[in-house]
Amino acid sequence: MSVAAMHEMPGHLIRRAHQISGAIFAAHLAGFDLTSVQYAAMEAIAAQPGIDATRLSDLIAFDKATLGGVLDRLEAKGLIARQPSSQDRRVKSVALTGAGKALLDSVGPRVVAAQVEMMRPLSEAEQAQFITLLKKFVGRVSPED
Repeated sequence: MSVAAMHEMPGHLIRRAHQISGAIFAAHLAGFDLTSVQYAAMEAIAAQPGIDATRLSDLIAFDKATLGGVLDRLEAKGLIARQPSSQDRRVKSVALTGAGKALLDSVGPRVVAAQVEMMRPLSEAEQAQFITLLKKFVGRVSPED
């Protein structure tokens, strides 16, 4: 296979897009010590205070085992708190702390700016089509997903 052929492969292009989007996210959030997965977890927790790790892993499409480490790091930073669920004491519910809420407020505009930069090479119509195709690719086709 030639390098030119490799550059036409979906897997290669998806990997490159992931690298580019990760670099843009990191650049916009430099100094905040927050990864894109940590940000996604915090947004989901903010939307559903008291969520448990199983539901959280489903919401952000991240495996539960790895998510445990993400939550450990967020808790160590004082951004989330875990406590036994009121419905099932074996389950831990997760909520943002005041510091976590403040951090989300601080980084929100930067995350939006990162998304705008990622999509900048595309026209508005191409952006809409790109998002539609990505949702189809990952199996999420309705706005409610």
